[in-house]
Amino acid sequence: MPVTIIGSESLGVRGMCCLVTAGRRRILIDPGIALGYRRHGLLPHPCQVAAGIKIRREIVKALATATDIVFSHYHGDHVPLLQANPYQLSLMQLPDHCREIHVWGKSPENLPSRMQQRAADLEAWLGKKIAIAEGSAAGPLHFSGPVPHGLAADIFGSVMMTRIDLPDQVFVHASDIQLVDAATVEKILAWKPDIVFVSGPPLYLQKLDKTARRLAWENALRLAKNVKTLIVDHHLLRVSTGLIWLDRASQASGKKVFCAAEFMNRPLRLFEARRSEHYEQMPVPENWHQDYEKGIITMNQVLNFTAGCIPE
Repeated sequence: MPVTIIGSESLGVRGMCCLVTAGRRRILIDPGIALGYRRHGLLPHPCQVAAGIKIRREIVKALATATDIVFSHYHGDHVPLLQANPYQLSLMQLPDHCREIHVWGKSPENLPSRMQQRAADLEAWLGKKIAIAEGSAAGPLHFSGPVPHGLAADIFGSVMMTRIDLPDQVFVHASDIQLVDAATVEKILAWKPDIVFVSGPPLYLQKLDKTARRLAWENALRLAKNVKTLIVDHHLLRVSTGLIWLDRASQASGKKVFCAAEFMNRPLRLFEARRSEHYEQMPVPENWHQDYEKGIITMNQVLNFTAGCIPE
Protein backbone atom coordinates (compact mmCIF):
# COMPACT_ATOMS: atom_id res chain seq x y z
CA MET A 1 0.00 0.00 0.00
CA PRO A 2 1.59 3.33 -1.00
CA VAL A 3 -0.16 5.21 1.83
CA THR A 4 0.18 3.93 5.40
CA ILE A 5 -1.47 5.92 8.18
CA ILE A 6 0.52 5.37 11.37
CA GLY A 7 -1.15 7.61 13.95
CA SER A 8 -4.56 9.24 14.27
CA GLU A 9 -7.44 9.48 16.73
CA SER A 10 -9.21 6.42 15.32
CA LEU A 11 -5.94 4.49 15.78
CA GLY A 12 -5.64 5.56 19.41
CA VAL A 13 -3.60 8.79 19.52
CA ARG A 14 -3.76 12.43 18.47
CA GLY A 15 -1.99 13.00 15.18
CA MET A 16 -1.99 12.65 11.41
CA CYS A 17 1.24 10.76 10.81
CA CYS A 18 1.48 8.81 7.57
CA LEU A 19 4.13 7.18 5.40
CA VAL A 20 3.86 7.53 1.63
CA THR A 21 5.95 5.47 -0.80
CA ALA A 22 6.50 7.19 -4.16
CA GLY A 23 8.99 5.23 -6.24
CA ARG A 24 12.21 5.22 -4.23
CA ARG A 25 10.99 8.01 -1.95
CA ARG A 26 9.65 7.14 1.49
CA ILE A 27 7.96 10.30 2.71
CA LEU A 28 6.94 10.56 6.36
CA ILE A 29 4.48 13.36 7.10
CA ASP A 30 3.92 14.82 10.57
CA PRO A 31 5.91 12.35 12.71
CA GLY A 32 4.50 13.27 16.10
CA ILE A 33 1.81 12.16 18.52
CA ALA A 34 0.01 13.33 21.64
CA LEU A 35 -2.64 11.74 23.83
CA GLY A 36 -4.71 14.71 24.95
CA TYR A 37 -3.19 15.30 28.38
CA ARG A 38 -6.53 15.74 30.12
CA ARG A 39 -10.05 14.99 28.90
CA HIS A 40 -13.06 14.94 31.20
CA GLY A 41 -10.63 15.62 34.05
CA LEU A 42 -8.77 12.36 33.37
CA LEU A 43 -5.23 11.62 32.24
CA PRO A 44 -4.79 9.15 29.36
CA HIS A 45 -5.98 5.66 30.25
CA PRO A 46 -3.18 3.06 30.32
CA CYS A 47 -4.70 1.45 27.23
CA GLN A 48 -4.14 4.69 25.32
CA VAL A 49 -0.67 5.02 26.81
CA ALA A 50 0.10 1.55 25.44
CA ALA A 51 -1.26 2.51 22.02
CA GLY A 52 0.95 5.61 22.12
CA ILE A 53 4.04 3.54 22.92
CA LYS A 54 3.39 1.25 19.96
CA ILE A 55 2.76 4.11 17.55
CA ARG A 56 5.86 6.00 18.70
CA ARG A 57 7.86 2.87 17.92
CA GLU A 58 6.24 2.63 14.47
CA ILE A 59 7.12 6.26 13.76
CA VAL A 60 10.74 5.78 14.82
CA LYS A 61 10.95 2.66 12.64
CA ALA A 62 9.58 4.61 9.66
CA LEU A 63 12.03 7.47 10.31
CA ALA A 64 14.95 5.03 10.16
CA THR A 65 14.31 4.36 6.45
CA ALA A 66 12.58 7.59 5.33
CA THR A 67 14.03 9.68 2.49
CA ASP A 68 11.92 12.74 3.33
CA ILE A 69 10.17 14.20 6.37
CA VAL A 70 7.41 16.81 6.08
CA PHE A 71 6.13 19.01 8.91
CA SER A 72 2.78 20.63 8.15
CA HIS A 73 3.06 22.81 11.27
CA TYR A 74 4.61 22.71 14.74
CA HIS A 75 1.93 21.53 17.16
CA GLY A 76 2.91 18.81 19.61
CA ASP A 77 0.82 16.10 17.97
CA HIS A 78 2.57 16.66 14.62
CA VAL A 79 6.26 17.08 15.51
CA PRO A 80 8.76 15.47 17.89
CA LEU A 81 9.54 17.80 20.78
CA LEU A 82 12.59 18.77 22.80
CA GLN A 83 10.46 19.10 25.93
CA ALA A 84 8.03 16.26 25.26
CA ASN A 85 5.80 14.96 28.01
CA PRO A 86 5.91 11.16 28.59
CA TYR A 87 3.06 10.63 26.13
CA GLN A 88 4.62 12.49 23.19
CA LEU A 89 7.49 11.75 20.80
CA SER A 90 10.77 13.23 21.99
CA LEU A 91 13.56 14.49 19.75
CA MET A 92 15.84 12.24 21.79
CA GLN A 93 14.01 9.17 20.44
CA LEU A 94 14.73 9.96 16.79
CA PRO A 95 17.28 7.93 14.80
CA ASP A 96 20.41 9.74 13.62
CA HIS A 97 19.34 8.92 10.06
CA CYS A 98 16.95 11.90 10.25
CA ARG A 99 19.94 14.24 10.09
CA GLU A 100 20.91 12.87 6.68
CA ILE A 101 17.65 13.19 4.74
CA HIS A 102 15.44 15.88 3.21
CA VAL A 103 13.35 17.75 5.78
CA TRP A 104 10.56 20.01 4.53
CA GLY A 105 8.41 22.27 6.65
CA LYS A 106 6.04 25.14 6.95
CA SER A 107 7.62 28.50 7.60
CA PRO A 108 7.54 29.34 11.33
CA GLU A 109 7.23 33.04 10.54
CA ASN A 110 4.10 34.74 11.87
CA LEU A 111 3.44 31.82 14.21
CA PRO A 112 3.23 32.04 18.01
CA SER A 113 6.65 32.12 19.72
CA ARG A 114 6.12 28.63 21.11
CA MET A 115 5.76 27.21 17.59
CA GLN A 116 8.79 29.14 16.39
CA GLN A 117 10.82 27.67 19.25
CA ARG A 118 9.76 24.15 18.32
CA ALA A 119 10.95 24.72 14.74
CA ALA A 120 14.24 26.06 16.12
CA ASP A 121 14.57 23.01 18.38
CA LEU A 122 14.09 20.72 15.38
CA GLU A 123 16.74 22.57 13.40
CA ALA A 124 19.19 22.46 16.30
CA TRP A 125 18.74 18.69 16.67
CA LEU A 126 18.94 18.10 12.90
CA GLY A 127 22.02 20.30 12.61
CA LYS A 128 20.58 22.02 9.54
CA LYS A 129 17.81 24.30 8.41
CA ILE A 130 14.40 22.91 7.61
CA ALA A 131 13.67 23.63 3.95
CA ILE A 132 10.78 26.12 3.88
CA ALA A 133 8.48 24.31 1.46
CA GLU A 134 5.35 26.46 1.21
CA GLY A 135 4.33 26.99 -2.41
CA SER A 136 7.20 24.88 -3.77
CA ALA A 137 7.64 21.50 -5.46
CA ALA A 138 10.37 18.85 -5.53
CA GLY A 139 9.94 15.70 -7.57
CA PRO A 140 6.68 14.03 -6.52
CA LEU A 141 6.19 16.51 -3.67
CA HIS A 142 4.09 19.65 -3.98
CA PHE A 143 3.34 21.98 -1.08
CA SER A 144 0.55 24.49 -0.62
CA GLY A 145 1.01 28.01 0.60
CA PRO A 146 -0.20 28.70 4.15
CA VAL A 147 -3.85 27.81 4.75
CA PRO A 148 -5.90 28.38 7.92
CA HIS A 149 -5.64 26.03 10.88
CA GLY A 150 -9.38 25.68 11.20
CA LEU A 151 -11.36 28.90 11.15
CA ALA A 152 -9.65 31.67 9.18
CA ALA A 153 -9.39 33.85 12.30
CA ASP A 154 -8.25 31.00 14.54
CA ILE A 155 -5.46 31.81 16.99
CA PHE A 156 -3.51 28.74 15.84
CA GLY A 157 -2.42 30.40 12.61
CA SER A 158 -1.76 28.41 9.45
CA VAL A 159 -0.66 25.00 8.21
CA MET A 160 0.81 23.59 5.00
CA MET A 161 -0.80 20.88 2.88
CA THR A 162 1.15 18.29 0.88
CA ARG A 163 0.40 16.68 -2.49
CA ILE A 164 2.35 13.56 -3.51
CA ASP A 165 2.27 12.20 -7.05
CA LEU A 166 2.19 8.41 -7.03
CA PRO A 167 2.58 6.22 -10.14
CA ASP A 168 -1.15 6.06 -10.87
CA GLN A 169 -2.81 8.38 -8.34
CA VAL A 170 -2.42 11.58 -6.33
CA PHE A 171 -2.43 11.71 -2.53
CA VAL A 172 -3.12 14.86 -0.49
CA HIS A 173 -2.39 15.30 3.22
CA ALA A 174 -4.48 18.20 4.54
CA SER A 175 -3.44 18.58 8.14
CA ASP A 176 -5.67 20.39 10.67
CA ILE A 177 -7.73 22.38 8.16
CA GLN A 178 -10.88 21.03 9.87
CA LEU A 179 -12.89 21.48 6.62
CA VAL A 180 -14.22 24.87 7.74
CA ASP A 181 -12.65 27.01 5.00
CA ALA A 182 -14.09 26.69 1.48
CA ALA A 183 -11.07 28.30 -0.20
CA THR A 184 -8.78 25.65 1.31
CA VAL A 185 -10.99 22.86 0.03
CA GLU A 186 -10.93 24.50 -3.39
CA LYS A 187 -7.12 24.31 -3.34
CA ILE A 188 -7.29 20.59 -2.57
CA LEU A 189 -9.66 19.97 -5.46
CA ALA A 190 -7.45 21.98 -7.82
CA TRP A 191 -4.74 19.39 -7.17
CA LYS A 192 -7.11 16.72 -8.59
CA PRO A 193 -6.39 14.16 -5.86
CA ASP A 194 -7.49 10.54 -5.76
CA ILE A 195 -6.91 10.06 -2.01
CA VAL A 196 -7.33 12.81 0.60
CA PHE A 197 -6.43 12.47 4.29
CA VAL A 198 -7.92 15.43 6.13
CA SER A 199 -8.70 16.61 9.64
CA GLY A 200 -12.42 16.87 10.32
CA PRO A 201 -14.18 19.50 12.43
CA PRO A 202 -13.68 19.53 16.24
CA LEU A 203 -17.28 18.78 17.18
CA TYR A 204 -16.35 18.81 20.87
CA LEU A 205 -15.52 22.54 20.87
CA GLN A 206 -18.35 24.91 21.74
CA LYS A 207 -16.66 27.69 19.77
CA LEU A 208 -17.40 25.72 16.59
CA ASP A 209 -20.72 27.44 15.87
CA LYS A 210 -23.55 26.31 13.60
CA THR A 211 -22.15 28.17 10.61
CA ALA A 212 -18.76 26.49 10.91
CA ARG A 213 -20.36 23.08 11.41
CA ARG A 214 -22.47 23.56 8.30
CA LEU A 215 -19.42 24.65 6.27
CA ALA A 216 -17.45 21.61 7.41
CA TRP A 217 -20.33 19.34 6.43
CA GLU A 218 -20.75 20.92 3.00
CA ASN A 219 -17.01 20.87 2.32
CA ALA A 220 -16.77 17.22 3.35
CA LEU A 221 -19.54 16.27 0.94
CA ARG A 222 -17.89 18.26 -1.82
CA LEU A 223 -14.65 16.40 -1.32
CA ALA A 224 -16.36 13.03 -1.01
CA LYS A 225 -18.14 13.52 -4.32
CA ASN A 226 -14.99 14.60 -6.17
CA VAL A 227 -12.26 12.25 -4.93
CA LYS A 228 -12.00 8.50 -5.09
CA THR A 229 -11.09 8.00 -1.42
CA LEU A 230 -11.75 10.47 1.40
CA ILE A 231 -10.30 9.83 4.87
CA VAL A 232 -11.52 12.16 7.63
CA ASP A 233 -10.06 11.82 11.12
CA HIS A 234 -8.05 13.73 13.76
CA HIS A 235 -10.15 16.44 15.51
CA LEU A 236 -13.39 14.80 14.37
CA LEU A 237 -12.81 11.58 16.31
CA ARG A 238 -11.97 13.08 19.67
CA VAL A 239 -15.65 12.41 20.37
CA SER A 240 -17.69 9.30 19.55
CA THR A 241 -20.27 11.38 17.67
CA GLY A 242 -17.61 11.76 15.00
CA LEU A 243 -18.46 8.21 13.90
CA ILE A 244 -22.09 9.21 13.42
CA TRP A 245 -20.93 12.23 11.39
CA LEU A 246 -18.87 9.94 9.14
CA ASP A 247 -21.79 7.55 8.64
CA ARG A 248 -24.07 10.44 7.71
CA ALA A 249 -21.46 11.79 5.30
CA SER A 250 -21.21 8.37 3.65
CA GLN A 251 -24.97 8.21 3.24
CA ALA A 252 -25.30 11.77 1.98
CA SER A 253 -22.46 11.47 -0.53
CA GLY A 254 -23.43 8.02 -1.73
CA LYS A 255 -19.94 6.63 -1.11
CA LYS A 256 -17.91 5.48 1.85
CA VAL A 257 -16.12 8.20 3.84
CA PHE A 258 -13.38 6.52 5.86
CA CYS A 259 -11.66 7.19 9.13
CA ALA A 260 -7.98 6.21 9.28
CA ALA A 261 -8.63 2.91 11.06
CA GLU A 262 -11.16 1.87 8.42
CA PHE A 263 -8.82 2.87 5.60
CA MET A 264 -6.06 0.78 7.20
CA ASN A 265 -8.46 -2.07 7.97
CA ARG A 266 -7.60 -1.81 11.66
CA PRO A 267 -9.89 -1.91 14.74
CA LEU A 268 -11.25 1.40 15.99
CA ARG A 269 -9.38 2.67 19.03
CA LEU A 270 -11.23 5.78 20.18
CA PHE A 271 -9.31 5.96 23.43
CA GLU A 272 -9.65 9.71 23.90
CA ALA A 273 -13.31 9.89 22.91
CA ARG A 274 -14.14 7.00 25.25
CA ARG A 275 -11.70 7.80 28.05
CA SER A 276 -14.33 7.87 30.78
CA GLU A 277 -15.70 4.50 29.64
CA HIS A 278 -12.24 2.94 29.76
CA TYR A 279 -11.70 4.19 33.30
CA GLU A 280 -15.00 2.54 34.31
CA GLN A 281 -14.26 -0.73 32.51
CA MET A 282 -10.62 -0.97 33.61
CA PRO A 283 -9.93 1.02 36.80
CA VAL A 284 -6.49 2.62 37.02
CA PRO A 285 -4.36 1.93 40.11
CA GLU A 286 -3.65 4.91 42.33
CA ASN A 287 -0.51 6.85 41.39
CA TRP A 288 -0.20 4.88 38.13
CA HIS A 289 0.46 7.98 36.01
CA GLN A 290 2.93 9.46 38.47
CA ASP A 291 4.86 6.18 38.50
CA TYR A 292 4.82 5.97 34.71
CA GLU A 293 6.01 9.56 34.30
CA LYS A 294 8.85 8.92 36.77
CA GLY A 295 9.89 5.76 34.92
CA ILE A 296 8.96 3.49 37.83
CA ILE A 297 6.53 1.77 35.45
CA THR A 298 8.40 0.86 32.27
CA MET A 299 7.01 0.83 28.75
CA ASN A 300 7.10 -2.96 28.67
CA GLN A 301 5.20 -3.08 31.95
CA VAL A 302 2.55 -0.80 30.43
CA LEU A 303 2.19 -3.14 27.46
CA ASN A 304 1.91 -6.17 29.75
CA PHE A 305 -0.60 -4.44 32.04
CA THR A 306 -2.85 -3.48 29.12
CA ALA A 307 -2.48 -6.68 27.08
CA GLY A 308 -5.84 -7.53 25.56
CA CYS A 309 -7.31 -4.03 25.64
CA ILE A 310 -5.75 -3.03 22.31
CA PRO A 311 -7.18 -5.18 19.50
CA GLU A 312 -4.81 -5.86 16.61
